[in-house]
Amino acid sequence: MSLSVVRNVFKKYPIAKGMATYTIIWPTGCFIQQTMDGKNWRTYDYKQCMNFAIFGTFFVAPTLYGWIKLSSHMWPTMTLKAGLTKAVVEQFTYGPFAGTSFFFGMSLLEQKTVDEAIGEVKKKFPDTYKVGICVWPVVQTINFTLIAEHNRVPFVSICSLVWTTFLAYMKQRSVSVAAPTSTTSAAALQPSSMSSIQQQEAISQKQAAMVAL
Repeated sequence: MSLSVVRNVFKKYPIAKGMATYTIIWPTGCFIQQTMDGKNWRTYDYKQCMNFAIFGTFFVAPTLYGWIKLSSHMWPTMTLKAGLTKAVVEQFTYGPFAGTSFFFGMSLLEQKTVDEAIGEVKKKFPDTYKVGICVWPVVQTINFTLIAEHNRVPFVSICSLVWTTFLAYMKQRSVSVAAPTSTTSAAALQPSSMSSIQQQEAISQKQAAMVAL
């Protein structure tokens, strides 16, 4: 297949361009995160990278393409006001949808149960969303204001390389609730134990007094 044919396909079907881009961007972000975590070619989790490629290609790219088409139809002008409006609306619509879908979908690709996937969303999505809401409004304002519609998905995908690396970090981060230790439990039980001892001593003292009388 010649380069001109590929170019014509991408021009005719912009969604294909976005999917092709995400096929590279998302597993690359996973590789970068694992490299920063100290892994190498022998210790990379290649299955996780494949999961990123599958999810980015067949879910993120199509849904992002659909959102961009919808938002371009609702706000067709490329003005700063329209760009800001789209960026703000995205953070309260597509943003939460994309974030929850990522943790839920990736968990299912890891063959976790639905309950485990929901639990991961609850643990990791809030912190991820707090970071995203500080980053994506700026990126999307530029995207909706200065970038032509047929290049918007590739532009976002390039900008999202760093974001995907961050998502890979959040995905592998373990979030646990601190459980009471044995020392803590013993300390918590100590007052009641001392109270029982004191009660026994008081009873013994009363009994001794009665005998003395």
